[in-house]
Amino acid sequence: MTIPSYSGLQTALSGLEAAQAAIDTTGQNIANANTPGYSRQSVNMTERDPLTIQSLSNVTGAGSQLGLGVDITSIGRIRDQFLDVQYRGQNTQTSGDNTASTLLGQVQAALAEPGSSGLSSSLTQFWQSWNALGNTPTGQGGAGALQAVIGAGQTVATSLNTLGNELTTLQSQITDQYNTLTDPNSGPIANDANQIASLNTQIAQAQVNGLNPNTLLDQRDQLIDDLSQYSNVNVTTQPNGMVNVSFGNAAKAAAGGTTDAAPLVNGGTVDLTDNLTDANLSGSGGTVGALLGLYDSTTSTGQVAGYLTTLNNITSSLVTTVNNAIASADSSGATAPPFFDPTGTTATTIAVNPALSTATAPYTAAEAQAAGGLSGGAADSAYNAFVTQIGSNVRSTQNAQQTAQSLLTAISNQRQSVSGVSLDEEMTNLITYQQAYQASARVMNAINETLNTLINQVGAGI
Repeated sequence: MTIPSYSGLQTALSGLEAAQAAIDTTGQNIANANTPGYSRQSVNMTERDPLTIQSLSNVTGAGSQLGLGVDITSIGRIRDQFLDVQYRGQNTQTSGDNTASTLLGQVQAALAEPGSSGLSSSLTQFWQSWNALGNTPTGQGGAGALQAVIGAGQTVATSLNTLGNELTTLQSQITDQYNTLTDPNSGPIANDANQIASLNTQIAQAQVNGLNPNTLLDQRDQLIDDLSQYSNVNVTTQPNGMVNVSFGNAAKAAAGGTTDAAPLVNGGTVDLTDNLTDANLSGSGGTVGALLGLYDSTTSTGQVAGYLTTLNNITSSLVTTVNNAIASADSSGATAPPFFDPTGTTATTIAVNPALSTATAPYTAAEAQAAGGLSGGAADSAYNAFVTQIGSNVRSTQNAQQTAQSLLTAISNQRQSVSGVSLDEEMTNLITYQQAYQASARVMNAINETLNTLINQVGAGI
C-alpha cells in the first residue's frame, strides 16, 4: 500500500501551528505579567490519531501506524482550585481580624491609658481634692479647696462623657459601615454579586459557541476573591460553566455538605434578600461578620455595646458611692447635697450637681474625708479591670490579625507560584517554542524538496 505523499506536510504543518499558538500564548502571558487577577495560560495539545497502514512490508506483510502530527485542543488557564478555596477562606479571616483590630484600636485610643488625660489620672486627682478639702479648716482656704473638688469632679464627668460619646459614635460608625457594605443597590457585596452573575451568563454563552472565555474566567475569579473579604464564600461549578456562590453562614453550611436553597449568586441570578440579613451574616466572618460582632444595631448587642454597658456601670457605681459616702458621714443632721447629679448615672449623662456652684461650705471635714476614702475602691477597681480587659482584647485581636495576614501572604504566594507569570519561565518557553517552530519548518522544507525532486526528476524521465 502506498503511503499518502502529503501526510508529512500535514504533520509538519500541525507542528508549525502548535508552535505558533504556543508562541502567541507565551506572548500573552508576558504582556499580562503585571495584570491583577491574570492567570497564566498554556496550550493543551494532543497527538492526532495515527494513520493505520495495513501492509507496509512486502516481505512479512506486517502493517504499521503513521503519526499525523498534533492537535491543539484548548488554551487553558493554570489554576489550583484548592489554593483558591484556601485563599478565599483565609481572606475572610484576615479581613475580619483587620476590621476588629482597627475598630478596637479606636476604643483603646479613646481611653488614653495610661496617661495624664485618661480617666485614671482624673479619678486620682478627684480623690486627692476631697482629702485636701477634709484637711482644710473652714474659712482658711476652704472655698478654694471646694472649688478644686468641683473642678476635679467636672473633669471626671467630662472624661466619662467624652468616652461614652466616643463609644456611642463608634457604634454609629460601625452601623453605617455595615449598612454601606450591605446596601442592595450600591453596596460592594451587591456589585460583586451582580457582576459575577453577568459574567456567568457571558461564560456560558462563550462555551456554547466553542470559545475559551479565559479573560472572563479571570474576571469572575477576581470578583469572588474580592467578595470573600466581606464574608465566607463557597463556590460550586455548574456543567454549563456558570457558578453558584453561597455567602455568609450559608457558605459554611454549603461547605459542610448542606445544600444552599438560596445562594447569593445562582447562575445568572442574584438573591440579596435572603443573604444580606443579620441571621446569615452574624458570626459569619469577614468584614461584615466582624462589624456585627462589634455592634449589631438590630439587637443593640456586640463587643462595643458591652464596653459601653460596663462603662455605664462604672459611672453608676461612682455616682452612687460618692453620694452615699457623703450622706453616711453627715452626723450633724443637716442634709448634705449630693456631689453628683443623681439623675446622671450613665457615662454620657454624669454631671456635678449644679447646686454646688452657689454653695459656700456644703460639706464637713468628715464628709469630705469619707468621699476621699473611696480612693482605690469599687469605681477605681472596676475601671482598672475595664482598661485591662480592653487592652487584652486589643492585643489578642492584633496578634490574630498578624497571624492571619502572614497565612494569607503565604497562601497568596503559593497561588501566585501556580497561576502567576514568571518572566524567566516564559522566556525559556519562548525559546523552546521558537526552536520547535523552526524544526517543523525545516521538516516541511525537507518534504517539499523531496517532493519537488520526485516530481521534477522522476516525472521528466517518464
